[in-house]
Amino acid sequence: MTKKYIITGMTCESCLVNVKTAINSFPSIEVVDIQLDYPQVNIFSEESLNFKKINFKLKKLGNYTIVDTDQAQEANFIAPLKSKNLFPEKNISTYLPLILIIGFISGISVLIQYPFIDFSPMLWMRHFMSGFFLSFSFFKFLNLSGFANAYCMYDIVAAKWKFWGYLYPFVELMIGILYLINIVPFYVNLFTLIILGVSSVGVIKSNFKKEQIKCACLGDIFELPMSTVTIVEDLTMVSMSLIGLISI
Repeated sequence: MTKKYIITGMTCESCLVNVKTAINSFPSIEVVDIQLDYPQVNIFSEESLNFKKINFKLKKLGNYTIVDTDQAQEANFIAPLKSKNLFPEKNISTYLPLILIIGFISGISVLIQYPFIDFSPMLWMRHFMSGFFLSFSFFKFLNLSGFANAYCMYDIVAAKWKFWGYLYPFVELMIGILYLINIVPFYVNLFTLIILGVSSVGVIKSNFKKEQIKCACLGDIFELPMSTVTIVEDLTMVSMSLIGLISI
């Protein structure tokens, strides 16, 4: 029998994929339809759902809870779910993790050249790009599958080949190391230009469509919404790689 249920805690397409995968892992259950808007999920089950077991599994993935529609009405879950705003109002605190990380990388890239006798902007840029890719790949590795699920929601390559989402953090790590040790700089800058140029296309398209999805630049650890900030971040790195390419 197919019945409607409500799942609380889902905020983006990545959450949707994680929840659907978890529920479908139970042999007698099949998710027929799932969405972010109320009532959220239709489930076919040969027997009554064991909410305790399902919720135990969902809690391992995030702050998700599945409830019967009748239970949801009693607990007043329905009203909040009708809101289309999946992320809180955007302000400086929304992007604080990203701001802090960029600030730390920028500062360390400056201090590397202490005592600044012959300070080189180009050297600063190379160290910044190295720190950027090494740091951002680190956060992606903390939850590789979570990043891949989120990334395929907007990246044009990962949308077709999900394997690219699992490979991308390794690519970022490799680029970061190559910038750090300064090997074959021409090809490193060219590769970076192509990779981030393609990645920027998906980011820009998602922003034009005003899609409320999670940005995966810092992996699945932080709840960063896709926004103009993401476009600026990607295009800044594209510009730096282009400058590095021209200056060689």
